[in-house]
Amino acid sequence: MSQKELKEAFVSNLNGTSLQEVALGSLLSPVCIINRGLILILYYQAKRTLPLPLPLVSHLCLDFSLLILPLVLSCTILSSILLQVILSLIFLLACIIGFIYLKNNHAQSTVSAFLQSHVQFEQVPFVTMFRVFVNVKTAISILAVDFSVFPRRYAKTETYGTGVMDFGVGAYIFANALVCPEARGKSISGSRVNHIKKQLLSVWPLVALGLGRLVSVKMTGYHEHVKEYGVHWNFFFTLAIVRVVTSLLLAVLPANQSWVYAILISGFYQFALEKSELKDFILHNNDREKDFIHANKEGIFSVVGYVAIYMAGVQVGLYVMQPRSLVRQWLKALLNLLFACFILYTALWTCQTLIEPVSRCLANLPFCIWSVAQSLLFLSCIGIADIVLLFSKKTSGCHLVPSSWNLFKKESDSGKKTYKVERLCLVQAVSRNQLLFFLFANVMTGLTNSLVDTLSCSSVFSVCVLLLYMFVNCFVIYLLHVCGITIKFW
Repeated sequence: MSQKELKEAFVSNLNGTSLQEVALGSLLSPVCIINRGLILILYYQAKRTLPLPLPLVSHLCLDFSLLILPLVLSCTILSSILLQVILSLIFLLACIIGFIYLKNNHAQSTVSAFLQSHVQFEQVPFVTMFRVFVNVKTAISILAVDFSVFPRRYAKTETYGTGVMDFGVGAYIFANALVCPEARGKSISGSRVNHIKKQLLSVWPLVALGLGRLVSVKMTGYHEHVKEYGVHWNFFFTLAIVRVVTSLLLAVLPANQSWVYAILISGFYQFALEKSELKDFILHNNDREKDFIHANKEGIFSVVGYVAIYMAGVQVGLYVMQPRSLVRQWLKALLNLLFACFILYTALWTCQTLIEPVSRCLANLPFCIWSVAQSLLFLSCIGIADIVLLFSKKTSGCHLVPSSWNLFKKESDSGKKTYKVERLCLVQAVSRNQLLFFLFANVMTGLTNSLVDTLSCSSVFSVCVLLLYMFVNCFVIYLLHVCGITIKFW
């Protein structure tokens, strides 16, 4: 077999992992967020100053070590002991928070008073963190999957199953829906026809990127697993079509009923899969030379499921965007999201028992439910982590740590220092140029695969390559952010 065929076989015929293991992975990023914040707080209490010395270098290295490094290790050499790693980190963080609280309790308010505190924010609370970490985990996975150190159970499944990368696809769609104009409550300006034209034009960068990837893959002979999307299709085309279709739907339907449309779309699609030959056609018909639909059946028909996920994301976005000013109001909202997550996981268990398992290839009803449920769990955990971090900031008296929220009352000089620290934050850097980060990660993945024989690398060397790859991605995007450069393609 050629090297190309070996790599394609390496990512084929996989069955995924358990729902519990995917859910467990959602806890690591929130723990890392708190960890980074507490270290900055402890440094501030010891030195009474922030930013760190050599701010450009030290803050990038700190963020990379505490936010990126654990994610790389968790999907490689530490994947078999992930639970122990997370429990150890949680225990350590609980001890640090307790130390900060006891040390400063005499000068600070109680927990009940904290819940009544007013907060302010410039960006959507904790949604930015969610979208950034979905992007970062995607960037890690698209290269890591080509190394043998990456567990095969984490990779995309062939037909049925729940791989970590399967969730990543659904989460990316969900993350885009959270901040779309409809989710932010923006009304349609001008006629609906002009609005639709505007939305059609807005997706041209995704179409261009999809065509660019298609041409580069075919010209270079880069390995690809056609069972993912098809011969000519790729995820950029899916993103573009989903955005166009949902814009058309939301131009004529009220956005505050998006959850109803999500259920109807996914439900009718599942009905079609069960009562027609569509399922058998997608899963088992391999006559890809017949026409365009046969060649790209996975990518074309899975769009229906992704549209349903997007509509559900719009509904969640509308809920999260509701004005709230008190900490307890945000905590209540997060608990409601967790409750919705529990309801969806119950529905998922029912669907998998009575209908069929999760299938990313089909983007069936169980996949839609799982993607939304897991996204809500991840979003809620990040939000709770931000509340814990905010409590630590209030207790310690250090307001210079980057987070989604800030306390309502701040001195002007503290505000300037906070802005300076946040400007050095890697999360803010990725958030500023998210599509560019995703595109650059794809380019770096192709370059790395052309330079390194990923299948024969040792575990240690594989991890080193992944860390170097992620550092280059982060360094480029961080440099653009520090220089105040935002690159948009539209």
